[in-house]
Amino acid sequence: MESIKIRMATEADAKKLLAIYKPYVENTVISFEYEVPSEEEFRSRIAHTLEKYPYLVAEHEGRILGYAYAAPFKTRAAYDWSVETTIYLAEASKGLGIGRKLYEVLEKIVSKQNVINVNACIAYANPGSILFHEKLGYKTVAHFTKCGYKLGEWQDMVWMEKILREHPAKPEPIIPVSQLEIEF
Repeated sequence: MESIKIRMATEADAKKLLAIYKPYVENTVISFEYEVPSEEEFRSRIAHTLEKYPYLVAEHEGRILGYAYAAPFKTRAAYDWSVETTIYLAEASKGLGIGRKLYEVLEKIVSKQNVINVNACIAYANPGSILFHEKLGYKTVAHFTKCGYKLGEWQDMVWMEKILREHPAKPEPIIPVSQLEIEF
């Protein structure tokens, strides 16, 4: 799909993004949420993320195929140079290279923000996501045993990490995404 357009999400995308996310909540252990958030809650999540980090959507001919975003890894100031990444694709969009495109743009933007470490929290029962992250250079750095309970079973979870560049002796401050000039 050559004509995939990556752009920054807006609050107006909430309904379409929620439609992509809903099956993951209801039918899988990929999301550890039990209840599908309301459209208003999802809109709020998008707005909150965009205060500091990128929230991207992939579109083809006006149809949203997936989304990815960065969020704080932890809230303490010393963690500012690390983010947690998240990606969800519409079922029909898997295996088409859309996830790779979303992550490449996401990593480029957070790197411009002065982020150094990108981390992904993945349900161990989701080997496709683990393989996807490995192909993009992520390494498993932690495996938590039976730390979540969903769909009647205990679930393991792994953390994967990718270092975007060398860690300087004194890192530059994080730049909010709204202050960057971003070309897609």
